[in-house]
Amino acid sequence: MLAMVLIGGVLGFLIGGPVGLLIGGGLGYWLVRRLRRSMLGRLAGVQAQFLESTFAVMGCMCKADGRVSEAELDASRQLWDRLRLSEEQRTKARADFNRGKSEDFDLEAELAKIRQIVGSQPALRQVFLQVQLAAITADGQLHPAERDMLMRVVRGLGCSEAEIAQIEAMLRGAAEGGGAPHETSLEDAYQVLGVSSEASDAEIKRQYRRLMSENHPDKLAAKGLPENMREVAKERTSEIGNAYERIRKARSADAA
Repeated sequence: MLAMVLIGGVLGFLIGGPVGLLIGGGLGYWLVRRLRRSMLGRLAGVQAQFLESTFAVMGCMCKADGRVSEAELDASRQLWDRLRLSEEQRTKARADFNRGKSEDFDLEAELAKIRQIVGSQPALRQVFLQVQLAAITADGQLHPAERDMLMRVVRGLGCSEAEIAQIEAMLRGAAEGGGAPHETSLEDAYQVLGVSSEASDAEIKRQYRRLMSENHPDKLAAKGLPENMREVAKERTSEIGNAYERIRKARSADAA
């Protein structure tokens, strides 16, 4: 902002002297304010679309096995509480969830919208998918139709093979733990970090630091993650940290 004001002031001074300095500086300040409002407006629109698509796809996912269980409905309401949605946002979330449950819901069109937001940002995709997984495992079961639907969403978002492997590791954990928290297996820990078990300690540490940086809530918010979902993003960084510690401890034990 200061740089733009200074540039405007200098140009104004060169053109019109002291008066031009004031005019140029003021114009630079005005342009910065306009650009900032425009950028914030676009970001707010992106974040609103992220929430809308999250709940619409959630409704579709929960209906994949033919019915939406009471536990899944409770999970969606609990998510609204966790996200601290206002009454207006809750009403919109409920409408989007019901839209996703409808027979004529166009999943591919909805995925195209969210794909425009997440782009090539795997961290944003992971948060979106983590919410969907939490919803369909809320009843303590992972129905085959729900699993198939999740993988359809995964591929529809353009996930890489490494990301698909990470999601499958999450699915295994949900199936084994009935949706409850569980201790990450060593194999799945490598999948979470997206590294091979043959990778060196230095490579694993480098990948861990990269993922922690990419998944930082502040960075994700700047790319379209709604502020309401900051806690979900923190859970993702916790998962990455736990996977790294699981690998580190296992390697230390082997070296002892």
